[in-house]
Parts: sequence; C-alpha cells; structure tokens
Amino acid sequence: MNSAERLGAAADGFHLMAKPSGPACNLDCTYCFYLDKEALFDRKGTRRMSAQVLDAYVRQTIAATPPGHAVQFTWQGGEPTLLGLDFYRQAVALQGRYGAGRAIENSFQTNGTLIDAQWAQFLAEHRFLVGLSLDGPAHIHDRTRRYANGQPSHDKVMAAWRLLAAAGAEVNILACVDSHSGDQPLEVYRYLRGIGARFIQFTPVVERLAGAADKARGFDLNGPGEARDAPVADFSVRPQAWGRFLATVFEEWRRHDVGEVFVMNFEWTLADHMGVPGGVCHHQRECGRALIVEHDGAVYNCDHFAYPEYRLGDLRQDSLAAMVDSSAAQAFGRAKHETLPAQCRRCPHLAACWGGCPKHRFATSVDGEAGLNYLCEGYTHYFSAVSPWMATLATLVRQGRDPAAIARLEQPLPA
Repeated sequence: MNSAERLGAAADGFHLMAKPSGPACNLDCTYCFYLDKEALFDRKGTRRMSAQVLDAYVRQTIAATPPGHAVQFTWQGGEPTLLGLDFYRQAVALQGRYGAGRAIENSFQTNGTLIDAQWAQFLAEHRFLVGLSLDGPAHIHDRTRRYANGQPSHDKVMAAWRLLAAAGAEVNILACVDSHSGDQPLEVYRYLRGIGARFIQFTPVVERLAGAADKARGFDLNGPGEARDAPVADFSVRPQAWGRFLATVFEEWRRHDVGEVFVMNFEWTLADHMGVPGGVCHHQRECGRALIVEHDGAVYNCDHFAYPEYRLGDLRQDSLAAMVDSSAAQAFGRAKHETLPAQCRRCPHLAACWGGCPKHRFATSVDGEAGLNYLCEGYTHYFSAVSPWMATLATLVRQGRDPAAIARLEQPLPA
C-alpha cells in the first residue's frame, strides 16, 4: 500500500477547490470579497502554491475521493492564470501519476484577461471545464470589473471567449449580479445568449462593510459572525431585485430557450422538483463538504469562511479524508440546518432553498430571530413565480416529452 492509499477515502463525496494564487489578481473588481483575504497573509509573501502543496493537493484529493466517484479538481483565485501554464502542466502530470486510471475532471474559473491561444489550446486539450467571468455587455461588466489603473476588462474577456471557442474548450459563463445589473435582467441574459453562451450561472453579490473587530484584522468587508448589524455594501444586489432578476430571466428562458440554454440556477430548482440533489451547496439542507485549500496548504470549511477560526488543517501534514470527516467540518455543515429560524422552517419553499448560503444569513426574521437570509424576500418571489412551471417541466421530463414544449403552454399543467 502506498502513502496515498494509507490516507484513506472520505466517507462520502466532497469537493476541494484550490486557490493556487491565493487572493492575487490582476483585476481590482469593486465587489470582490476575496481581495480582502490579503490581510490574512504576509503582504510581502509570494501568492503561489508551492510544488509541495500542489503535490499534496493532487495526491490527497485522489486518495480521499471514494471509489466509483470521479476525482474533481477546481482551480480558482484570485486569478489562477497568474501562475502560468507550466504550473497546470505539472498538475496534469501529477494527476496522471497518482490517478492510476481514475476518472479525473478539472474545472477552471478565470477572469479571462490572460487567456491566449496557448492557454485556450491547453484547456481544451486537457478537457478543463472553463468558467469565464462575464457580467454582461461592456457598459455593465466594466462598471465593476476593471484593472487597478481603472482600465476596463470586457474586451479582453470577449477575446478569451472567442479563443476558447475556437479551440473547442467547454466554457460556462459566471455572471455576478450586483445593485446595477440586478435591475437589467433581460439585457444581461439576452446579451449572454446572443454571444452564444449555452451554460450560464448567476451569482448574487452580497457583502457588508467591516465592523470594528474586522477592521482591526485589516478587512474592509465583514467576516462571518462579526457585526450582525453591519451595513450592506452599496454594490450588493437588493433582495427584491435578485428575485425579480431570476424570475424575469426564467420567463424569457421558458418561452425561448429550454433545451438550448442551460441556466444553472434553474437547473438546481428543477432538480428539487425532480427529487434529486441540486448540486449546489447553498440550496442543500447541509453544507460543509465543499472545502477550499489556500495556496499555502491550509484547508477551510468554505470559500466564504476562509478565516482562521474555520481552518481545518494543512494538506502538507494532515489527512484530507480526516479533515473532510472531522467533527469541526460536520458541525459546520449541520449548523446550516440546525440554525434555521422558524420563518424558514414553515416556508413552503424550504426544500428548494434551505435558507441559502450561511454567509448571507444575517437578517432578522419576522419573529425577531437572527439568521434569516438577506435575500429571503427575493428567493420567495423567485420560487413562488417559477414553482408551477418547474413542476410542469418535471412532468414533461418524467413523461419523456420534449421539455421545450413548455414554451407553447399558456398555463402550467395541473398539479
């Protein structure tokens, strides 16, 4: 038995996302929560995953993934392209060395500004699923996604989109929805559809300004558990706008694009109506099995909770399987359900929402309880608007009928 095998497999599926460049990024996006993480590291230090940490990440992830499951590697940042192609060539080589025939999948989230023909060819050749950050047309995208010198990034992202398409890479679009774009759902969606995007995910931007305790730690934004009454940042999407955004895009998609464009937010909701897991942690009953490893080898419960108090260990010296199944990780996951306020527990949409992401659960419920999701009003609007149609889609799928037939219906099918 080799050393990787002795590490053992985790008891159930998990996902460990790597931050190989840490918070280092060549953009200075207005709404980025992750740039604040620089305060946690030596500002003079190198934001680069070492060869030792890379080896541990690949080796331990393969060893800890239960048999029969594809081994999943996700590379995110900061901006992961800052490490250069040779870093990922070495990662692929290590996957081949330790994989021993296992099915291996790579995904890669990038702002696209450094993608050239070589990058595009590599990502396509090795079948990386590329997530490209694009918030919409230039006048929307460039409001927030700029370089530190103020220069816009939209043209660079679109150049990357074309290069990746020409190379045959599989690309998903990740569009962040903030206080500005949240009021323009059709313009954003029609633009993304118009450039040929077939897989789209919308992510709400929700951040709060740092309270005294977090400012003392060097943060501009609020960390978990700090300053419950901290003001919401102006760039955050408003709850009502988030709900209207999703519901409006859904109606456009239902009438024109079912089977042609896949919006992940709708896929998650449909999965609930089909009685299968939706595949995203914030709409699951429990969380805690979507961990991250920082560039220095430290493992945390969650991307949004990468603070010292949520540190589980270090890949270079601790067993990943043990960290995944540790009492701390399990308690973190259970807390998502156990701390739900009564308003959530009696909500008709509980099984579709499950209270949303714990990071956003800083509002007060109608009963005066803490822990309500800031976006609750928006989610309630969205789920109320789409649930009858999602039930209809589920019926069409179960009956083996064309889901696109939903576009010809004036009313949902009877329940």
